[in-house]
Amino acid sequence: MIAGSLIVLQARMASTRLPGKAVRHLAGRSLLARCLTRLLAGEAAPVVLATTTNSEDDALAREAEALGVQTVRGPEDDVLGRFVLASSSMDTRYVIRATADNPAVDIDAARRVLRVLVSSHSDYVVEHNLPHGAAVEAVSVEALRTADRLATAPADREHVTTFVKRARRDFKVIDLEAPRQLRRPDLRFTVDTLEDLQYMDAVLSSVSSVPVEPPLWSVIDAADRMASRAVCA
Repeated sequence: MIAGSLIVLQARMASTRLPGKAVRHLAGRSLLARCLTRLLAGEAAPVVLATTTNSEDDALAREAEALGVQTVRGPEDDVLGRFVLASSSMDTRYVIRATADNPAVDIDAARRVLRVLVSSHSDYVVEHNLPHGAAVEAVSVEALRTADRLATAPADREHVTTFVKRARRDFKVIDLEAPRQLRRPDLRFTVDTLEDLQYMDAVLSSVSSVPVEPPLWSVIDAADRMASRAVCA
């Protein structure tokens, strides 16, 4: 692990398109548990759950606690503020942003982008062309605090890194290509709707349970096999 780094997973129960999706199950485990377990498995940095102060999100805090993950709670609509709060709770210089929509987030992605963020002295690093829902973002705490001070648009407060990505004259932003064998932007592994949940349940259920959280390439193979069977049917 790189000293001063932290993975922050944002989650809340009040999804508009799929309420309570964070605790819905796919392949035998909740969406939140799958996201947390995959981030923990990468061992890139300690993991913290950033959720709201709403009582309905107590369930998320309990699930995180069961996995040994600390929870930081803040405003529902100010996710950027939640990230700053989480980074302030520890001696943090670098943050990995992850979201609880992504049950197949690449286990190794956090380590890759964090390594580049630190070695290049950048403000923001992200990989492109992974399956949708498999990537994470790396951002310096200094850049997060600047965004927190200057960002006023609701979208910038909600999406955390948009202010930094847009203000490229003021921040050092690095765009990376994902590892060649994982470049599958045609695949969608995120969960926004019931159909997404059912699809990811089918994909993950078809992957061997050893290890419990399969590598991304294995999930990609499972999705391709499903697609092939659908074509042949």
